[in-house]
Amino acid sequence: MLSIEHSVKEVRASGPGELPSDVSGSPEPMLIRGLVAHWPVVQAALESPAGVEAYLRRFYSGATVNAVYGKPGEQGRIYYNEDLSGFNFEAVKSRLDTVLDDIRSQSHSEDPAGVYVGTTPVDTVLPGFRSENDIRLDVTNPLVSIWLGNRSRIAAHFDQPDNIACCAAGRRRFILFPPGEIANLYPGPIDKTPAGQIISMVDFEEPDFEAFPRFRAALENAQVAELAPGDAIWVPSMWWHHVEGLEALNVLINYWWNATPAWMDAPANVLDYALLSLRALPKRQREAWKAVFDFYVFDFDEESIGHIPESRRGVLGPMDAMGARRLRAQLLRKINR
Repeated sequence: MLSIEHSVKEVRASGPGELPSDVSGSPEPMLIRGLVAHWPVVQAALESPAGVEAYLRRFYSGATVNAVYGKPGEQGRIYYNEDLSGFNFEAVKSRLDTVLDDIRSQSHSEDPAGVYVGTTPVDTVLPGFRSENDIRLDVTNPLVSIWLGNRSRIAAHFDQPDNIACCAAGRRRFILFPPGEIANLYPGPIDKTPAGQIISMVDFEEPDFEAFPRFRAALENAQVAELAPGDAIWVPSMWWHHVEGLEALNVLINYWWNATPAWMDAPANVLDYALLSLRALPKRQREAWKAVFDFYVFDFDEESIGHIPESRRGVLGPMDAMGARRLRAQLLRKINR
């Protein structure tokens, strides 16, 4: 196991399902002890894995879920195959009750085959579950998902939305890194990933420091947190996080949301287009475009365009849904030239 000096800051829940006021919006991760300890699913987890299974089956709608099945000997790692041409698991559509049966069948194995379900909308697969198990968030329509499996290791990755992840059963270990550590985490391919997000290629169980020497520098800025049933963790947007399920059955409920208008496009789309249009330019031109992006985007200050009359600022002015539609149409015309 990695030796990590820094632990995620811990706070206590303000009340059942109530976040402390300084959590949401914090630029650093926070471990919220006891946030969902009152949930019935957590109480079932504290009794037995069988109790959690029975509780989940009460709500199951019969909807299919996307499950991944690994092989013994992989130590639960969900990753690429040896030559990066594919993955070390099989992805299948299955019933949730079948997945729970498969997890139970592996529960006494010393070297279990990995079984994992991620990013599954709770309201679709477990309608009514949130009437008994929910938290209060001052956001509109968060995406609420269930993640479950046996012992698993999800490679370090980042997500655009802010995230509150609640441990409902089992234990989870999060290892987190600030966004600026990207180069030290050795991100893998962009266009072929295990679950849609760029992942670190470092095996955190057995890091190869000869192949990935800068990972030592990343560890200096890493933070670690271990969640017991009833605990939750705040993961700010864009923070890298490596997640491990530590028990024979682990259940996580997470809440994702963006603090941005719905009309905004995904920043990852900009990255794709930048790879197409900027990366192959000569260095001096890339540096020039970097200055342009800093001026208009990253260091933008409204005073910097104060010399342009407001009525003539166009896309430089405040954006709204209508303006976004016009700009998107303009971009599509240019791309599809």
